[in-house]
Amino acid sequence: MSGVEGGLVEVREAGLGDLLGIVEVHSRARVAYYGAGGLPIGDILTPELAREQREGWTAAITSAHKRVRVAIVDGVLAGVLAMGPPHSSDLDPRTTAQLYQIHVDPEMWGRGVGGALHALFVRHLADEGLARGVLEVWERNTRARAFYTRHGWRPDGTSRPGPAETPYVGMQLTHP
Repeated sequence: MSGVEGGLVEVREAGLGDLLGIVEVHSRARVAYYGAGGLPIGDILTPELAREQREGWTAAITSAHKRVRVAIVDGVLAGVLAMGPPHSSDLDPRTTAQLYQIHVDPEMWGRGVGGALHALFVRHLADEGLARGVLEVWERNTRARAFYTRHGWRPDGTSRPGPAETPYVGMQLTHP
C-alpha cells in the first residue's frame, strides 16, 4: 500500500471479479482523454467497443503472459495497469516489457494513483532484469504524454495510425 491524496492505494492482481470496474474506469478515462483531444463521445463509446473491452480485459486478466493490476482507493477501483511482453516482434521480450495501458478514473487524476501504477511497472522491469519499457500513447493525449515524460519516458520515433487521423506515438523508458 502507498499513500495518495485522499486515501491509501492498494495495488493488487486483477481478477475476473474486477472486470466490470475495469471496463468502467477504462471507459471513463477514454471519454476524458479522447474527448479532450476533440473526439465526439459517440465515437468514443460504442456497443462494439464495450464488447471489445470486456473481451480484451478478460483475455488480459486470464493470460499467462500479461499482468493486470488494479488500484483500489478507499475500497473503490480507481485505476488499472496492464503490462507484458512487447507487441512488436522487432523487440526482444528478454530485454523489453510493454506498458499496454494505465487508466485512472478521471475523478482520481492528480492524486497519485497513476504514479503508484507506474511505479509497479518500473518495479516489474527491475524484478525481471529488463533494460527497457515501451508504450504507445495517442498524440493528442497531452496529459498522458506529460505524465510519461515526467516519469522518464522519451519518444522512440515509432508511430501507428490512430483515431481522428492522429497517430499513437511510441515512447520508451530505459531502466538502469
